[in-house]
Amino acid sequence: MNAHVNESRSDRRLDLVEVMARFRDEPIETLREAAVTSADGIKSLKAPIRAFAHSGVNLATISQHTLQSLIELESEVITSALTAAAMRLERAAQAEGVVDLVFDQVEMLGATRDRIVDHATRAVEIFKVTRRDLRGVARHAYEIAVKTTNEQVPEVKRAKRKVKRAVRKTTARARKAAA
Repeated sequence: MNAHVNESRSDRRLDLVEVMARFRDEPIETLREAAVTSADGIKSLKAPIRAFAHSGVNLATISQHTLQSLIELESEVITSALTAAAMRLERAAQAEGVVDLVFDQVEMLGATRDRIVDHATRAVEIFKVTRRDLRGVARHAYEIAVKTTNEQVPEVKRAKRKVKRAVRKTTARARKAAA
């Protein structure tokens, strides 16, 4: 492990020495190439940034839909629990004795169990759909990111610099300027 780290350091050191030597010999050209490389890198970020922004919108939509479904389910759970509690109290009030009260309550346990299982099944289904949607968004974002990094970045066309040439003053213009 240490040998690998030392080898990597020495490689980086040699690369740095080469870059510094080139910068010393051709500073303007080295800076131009660095600027072009930076411009290419910045341009190549457009597609992934758009893809991740779109993924963020999709995530917000998915989370909003999931929360809406869970709130609706919670409302139904509370409503059905209150309805069942009211029914239990009504049956308890109508019971002739303790034995009737116990039998009525035991009779309602099956319905309560079925209701709880139904609500739990619906909650699991909501999370399954959410997981599937999240996986789709993540897969799409990953494909976009990998696709853009695997593509060749288009090379920036360099504008040719016009070199200004020194213009000699004619003797007549030189005399006017001196006068």
